[in-house]
Amino acid sequence: MTISPPLSTRTPLLSPRRRWTLLVTVGTGLLLITLDNSILYTALPTLTRELDASWSESLWIINAYPLVMTGLLLGTGTLGDRFGHRRMFLAGLIVFGLASLLAATAPTPEVLIAARGLLAVGAAAMMPATLALIRVAFVNERERNIAISVWGSLSVVGGALGPIVGGALLEHFAWGSIFLINVPVVVIALVLGVAVAPADDPHPGTRWDFISSVQALVTLVGLVVLIKEVVKVDRSGTIVLGAALATFVGWWLFVRRQRRLPFPLLDLSIFRNAAFASGVLAAAFAMFAMGGLQLATTQRFQLVAGFSPLESGLLVAAVALGSLPSSILGGAFLHVVGLRVLIGGGLGVGAVGVAWTLVGVQHGMGWLLGGLFVTGLGLGAAMSVASTAIIGNVQARRAGMASSVEEVSYEFGSLAAVALLGSLLTTVYTMTIRLPEGAPAEAGRSMTDALTAPGTGPAVLDAAFRAFGNSYSIVMVVCAGVLAVGAIVTTVLLRTYGPGSESSAYGSSH
Repeated sequence: MTISPPLSTRTPLLSPRRRWTLLVTVGTGLLLITLDNSILYTALPTLTRELDASWSESLWIINAYPLVMTGLLLGTGTLGDRFGHRRMFLAGLIVFGLASLLAATAPTPEVLIAARGLLAVGAAAMMPATLALIRVAFVNERERNIAISVWGSLSVVGGALGPIVGGALLEHFAWGSIFLINVPVVVIALVLGVAVAPADDPHPGTRWDFISSVQALVTLVGLVVLIKEVVKVDRSGTIVLGAALATFVGWWLFVRRQRRLPFPLLDLSIFRNAAFASGVLAAAFAMFAMGGLQLATTQRFQLVAGFSPLESGLLVAAVALGSLPSSILGGAFLHVVGLRVLIGGGLGVGAVGVAWTLVGVQHGMGWLLGGLFVTGLGLGAAMSVASTAIIGNVQARRAGMASSVEEVSYEFGSLAAVALLGSLLTTVYTMTIRLPEGAPAEAGRSMTDALTAPGTGPAVLDAAFRAFGNSYSIVMVVCAGVLAVGAIVTTVLLRTYGPGSESSAYGSSH
């Protein structure tokens, strides 16, 4: 196997030992980021109780992290191209560690929401740098595909392990431990990062546009508020109109500005590459389904079946078990199988797995675990090679921009899942519950309220369990439907990327 020339005369080839140690280092940072995306799923009932948070505040405790991160990612990726990805990675680690300390000691829901936003700032600085450093360090395409598949598998595994880690910590420690655990990991990653990350190779010609970042953030905030409000039973027409207007105007101004800037925050022309566009869509579809599946399943088994946080976390770990082999093998055999089979087929298998999971709930734990495993099998394959499709179809000098686009798709998928499906859980519950006469009114607001409301009896709980079962079924149908649509769309886009086709438009030296 021939090693291609280095990407830049200022970025010398790293030794094999240093390259793979770098992969471990950025993988550690990535695990921190993805764990914090899902670690609150099993901790949410405990946080709601301990901080006396409302259901809306609880959703914002989860949403603040992906929302702020998504709004900042395009800017931080471009900053990495300008100032160096090593510098951005190390700075992000420091901010992430400090924010973890603040979150662990938050006395109120408002402080915790703010701390989660600060965590997102650190994560946004780190995340594009993790993939961009791989793009720079692994110059051989076959080797880089394997490294990126490992990176992609860590994204899946981190998201799947979050509920387990959260549940395990809550079994033995106070809720603040789910944030404190980040601190020693940050210190280790900092030491390794200083030792093995390649020297920065900045591109001073790249410019970061603050106004574009604000426009992107306004667009995303407006879209999330719109989604959350539309699915409410008692929606406000004023809020819906205002959020829709903010979303449309923010996006229109953003696109208009990018087309006029000599150094756009997002070069929209990169979406003309079908493989790049398919990778972005696959990442968003997969994370939406995975986020919705994990949120709904952990909540159902804690609130209805009486599982502990750890038990519900271990239950959804079946997704991670399924994703590990398919994500690694997908990267290793991408040059043989091709993007179309792994992305389109992977999303299709994921859709079958979600449908299987929904049916399995009614037929026993074995069926349920089988459905979760098959879901992970499909999503692992799709997500690992989606990363290759994205990062391999831009020039190296745009690695930060491409990495940012990928992270935006990941984070927006998770964000949309919590905003839409989290609200949908409550909306369907309130619409379908049939409380017996004399039941406390609070029991009709949410499953959590039904469990804690004074005067709740067996008849009230039975009605609440049935209503929440309806909510769970609807959410799972939506997840399966989104994956099925994703499978069809990406298969059509990737019709020329069949077995044996090239997955990258740029050689290793570009």
